[in-house]
Amino acid sequence: MAYGSALQCLSDPTRREVFERLRSGPKSVGELARGLPVSRPAVSQHLKALKEAGLVNDEPDGARRIYHIDPQGLGELRRWFDQFWDAALQALKREVEKPEPKGRKTP
Repeated sequence: MAYGSALQCLSDPTRREVFERLRSGPKSVGELARGLPVSRPAVSQHLKALKEAGLVNDEPDGARRIYHIDPQGLGELRRWFDQFWDAALQALKREVEKPEPKGRKTP
């Protein structure tokens, strides 16, 4: 999964809501669609996009499919975000460890 496709996929507010509903555990399309202002077929299309982006997976359960967050795809996206966090922490460390200018008094 490329992080770009995951970010693009999650840029859609409805798709992001569907993805966030999976945070509490696996769910069927019907469970995910409940309370959303879109139809079950529309939720299925959003799930298809999330699956293609590597963010969710599904398992058959009789005549329905149960969707869950794909930890591998989510891990790839997190690693991409972590590079920014690592850079920010390194910049903070460099700033904190700078020697004080001569003649400046510490309060």
